[in-house]
Amino acid sequence: MKIEKKQDGGKMTFKLEGWLDTQAAPELKAALEELPEDVTELTLDCAALEYISSSGLRQFVAAHKQMKGAFTLANVSAEIMDVLNMTGFSKKLHIV
Repeated sequence: MKIEKKQDGGKMTFKLEGWLDTQAAPELKAALEELPEDVTELTLDCAALEYISSSGLRQFVAAHKQMKGAFTLANVSAEIMDVLNMTGFSKKLHIV
């Protein structure tokens, strides 16, 4: 998986590309742990995310908790949205 980071003041966007699975989830976890303290809003751009496993879903939930709700999933494909719907996460996470 590839993560491209872009910060604009207190807003940070991670563009995720590839597979967010057991092997890639630690990379997202590390990126979340390294967020600058001045970041108050986080968006994960999922336009190029091809697959997500339960490990990846855990990182979405962790990001949501870390950002105290100032967290958005953007450009979610139909396949990833199906997973979010099946797990019930689509009701808990802000998705645009």
